[in-house]
Amino acid sequence: MARHTPSRQLVAVKNTNLDECTEDELLQLMNEVLLSRLFRHPNLLTSRLVFSSCCQLWVLTPLMGYGSADSLLRTFFPDGMSESLIAYLLHGVLKALQYLHLMGYVHRGVKASHILLSGEGRVYLSGLHSVYSMMRDGKKVRTVFDMPHHSPALLPWLSPELLRQDLHGYGVKSDIYSLGIVVCELVSGRVPFQDMPPTQMLLQKLRGSHCCLLDVAPSPLGELGGLKVSRSGVDSGIGESVATGSLTHTATAERPQSPAPKNHSATLHNLVQLCLQQQPDCRPSASTLLTHAFFKQVKRHHTRDSFLSLMYPAVPLGVSSPDDPPVSCPPTPSCHPPTSAIAHPTEEVWDFS
Repeated sequence: MARHTPSRQLVAVKNTNLDECTEDELLQLMNEVLLSRLFRHPNLLTSRLVFSSCCQLWVLTPLMGYGSADSLLRTFFPDGMSESLIAYLLHGVLKALQYLHLMGYVHRGVKASHILLSGEGRVYLSGLHSVYSMMRDGKKVRTVFDMPHHSPALLPWLSPELLRQDLHGYGVKSDIYSLGIVVCELVSGRVPFQDMPPTQMLLQKLRGSHCCLLDVAPSPLGELGGLKVSRSGVDSGIGESVATGSLTHTATAERPQSPAPKNHSATLHNLVQLCLQQQPDCRPSASTLLTHAFFKQVKRHHTRDSFLSLMYPAVPLGVSSPDDPPVSCPPTPSCHPPTSAIAHPTEEVWDFS
């Protein structure tokens, strides 16, 4: 974290030693820097300034006061977020995905740790190092076949068609599947498939396993008979029969258990079902999802007071007194730990114009 001396605004600084990066890490950094200059969207986190000094690469971005959705889950919402907060976050992510897809790019890295929230309440999608172009010879193609060089930790969010790597390839609808996994992550506080070995997870996804909102083991859609929700807007009862079972206890034994199973709205159930359909062509586009009934509640939370009520008890970085430890950490998506420093008036002034 650093302070821009003339404006007194806090910024996030990522300092990377290029000599210690692997070839893949260098390619990811180069891709992220180039795309930051290309993209201009209020919900995409792009760099404000990039410069190098000797073997050090410095990237300055706006400070995300609330950190990532992943850090918020671990610190303040271990049993999941409220539907209003989830709708607020997903609405911003979908607008970023809509822009990327229209520009001819697929993100391939949609996850909670790449969803960032500024102190003013602006939702940002980061992780541009994983973005891949779908433009070929000046035209946008429907499918690509590149296998991303992701770490195994990202596999739970990837779509079946991306993992399958067959002649059918994958397209922008793979991001919609990842968004469905993110919804389950934000609702329950844990990631579907995360406790599985990679091989077993791959087999489950290729067989059409379906993720439920509650802490239920993935099961094929045929066995569950689809996702049924009641007209009253609550969960169909699937979760109530297993909420105190051994599966839930084993998966979340290290966390305090919720006092009772959650009842989720019918619109949230429907949103997850649409995003996690096995066939990519059956999933809606980002533009279509923005009109989903689940996001009607976002319009009711447009004031600062209503936003702060959604975030309680989280407090943005930089609000507490200097003697207090930070309550959340800014994003540090680099291949090496960033250098933390506060710019003093005697130091060089950074011009962001």
